[in-house]
Amino acid sequence: MLEPTWHALGRRRPAGVPEAVFGWLNDRGSLTRRLIDTCPERFRVKLCRQEWGAPFTGERRLLGVRRARFALIREVELHCGACPWVFARSVIPRGTLRGGGRRFALLGERPLGAMLFANPGTRRDLTQIARLLPQHPLFTTASAALADKPDELWARRTLFFYAERPLLVNEVFLPEIVHA
Repeated sequence: MLEPTWHALGRRRPAGVPEAVFGWLNDRGSLTRRLIDTCPERFRVKLCRQEWGAPFTGERRLLGVRRARFALIREVELHCGACPWVFARSVIPRGTLRGGGRRFALLGERPLGAMLFANPGTRRDLTQIARLLPQHPLFTTASAALADKPDELWARRTLFFYAERPLLVNEVFLPEIVHA
C-alpha cells in the first residue's frame, strides 16, 4: 500500500503548500474550536466508520503498535452546514482505551478534539504534514463523499498523548475549507 511522504511541520510554509491551506495545517489550537468559530452555518460531526482495524504502516510505527495488532479506527467528516470541510481518521490503540480513555470509543458524533483539548493532561507531540494524491488510501477515503475529486489534498497528522497513552489524529483538509 502506497503511503504519502510525511514531513515535520515547521513554522514556514513549505514549497507547494497553498497559503490558504497552510493556515489550517499550522494551527496549534483545537481544530474543532476553529471550525465552529469559522463556520457561518451549523457545525456537525458525521461518523463514517468506527471499528477495529489495522493501522497503516506509518501510523503503526508512530504509535508503537506491533504489526499484528488492531486499533480502534474512527473516521469522521467535520461539516459546515451540509458541506464536509475536514475528513479525520483517528487511530486509537487498545491500551489507550483504558480508564478515562474508554470515552474515545463512545464519542459517536461528538468531536474527539473537544475531549482532547478539554483535558489539561493531553499532550500534543509530533505533527506532520503530507500532500495526498489519488493513489493514497487516505486520499481515497477522505474524498469518497466529494462529487468532484481534486488533484491533491493536504493533510496533517498529530500524535497526542492522553493520560500518557498515544493516539494519532489524521486531518485531511477538503477543498471547501479553502474558501472559509
